[in-house]
Amino acid sequence: MDTKVRDLAERLLSRGYDDLPEREQRVLRRIAARAAISRNINEAFHERLTFGQRVADRVASFGGSWSFIFLFAAVILCWVSVNAWLLTVPADPYPFVFLNLILSMLAAIQAPVIMMSQNRQAAKDRVAAAHDYEVNLKSELEIMSLHEKLDALRQRELVDHFARIEERIETLLNGRR
Repeated sequence: MDTKVRDLAERLLSRGYDDLPEREQRVLRRIAARAAISRNINEAFHERLTFGQRVADRVASFGGSWSFIFLFAAVILCWVSVNAWLLTVPADPYPFVFLNLILSMLAAIQAPVIMMSQNRQAAKDRVAAAHDYEVNLKSELEIMSLHEKLDALRQRELVDHFARIEERIETLLNGRR
């Protein structure tokens, strides 16, 4: 199989196999083996996530949703209502220092968690882009191979066609003599 892969590299990419990057070598090996590149990037990526990473993704997902915004607005409205109007001795009187402390702590915790999730998403995007590149390269090389096969077939058809024409011409010339 090694000679087949090296031949593919020379024929399709006009370069030596050893001169190619690892990714292109891997694609050529898959073409030679007739192996598919298809795999589910999302499943493979999520299988490797730790518990903390999964929690961070869920927190980021909820923290960046309309549900969170409406729920948080309701909590703040209730807090202000209870402390400003309903309690005779409020636990957190205006200007709501304790509420500000809670909001600051929430922001201090939520921001790094969301950033961790975004970094993981960026890593996932890089993996997906690399996979897409390999799939596209394999497709392009397969198309080039098909073009070669069609060109060779067309060349054989033309040679056969011209051979038949020559036979007819010879038959016509021999018939006139």
